[in-house]
Amino acid sequence: MHQSSPAGRSGAVSADGVDAAGAAVTEQSPRRTGAARRRLVAFARRLGRERGAATAEYAVATMAAVGFAGLLVVILRGDEVRGILTDLVRNALTVG
Repeated sequence: MHQSSPAGRSGAVSADGVDAAGAAVTEQSPRRTGAARRRLVAFARRLGRERGAATAEYAVATMAAVGFAGLLVVILRGDEVRGILTDLVRNALTVG
């Protein structure tokens, strides 16, 4: 059975609830239908804005981690830092 738009919008409706095309007319609250449609549209817009956001956040975090690792490699290759770390390990392993 085909459902048409609410009475009054589709044209003439007979007393038995059938419009001129022979389709049954059902009453729906326009306010209710409009509110549901607005919620659906708002939800779809939010999804559209968020698409790819998680991937971009992971990319930024990965690049920050790579940059930090590179900085640590440069610092730890220096002779002073290597000497400090060697002395630290030597002192930790000596007893007494």
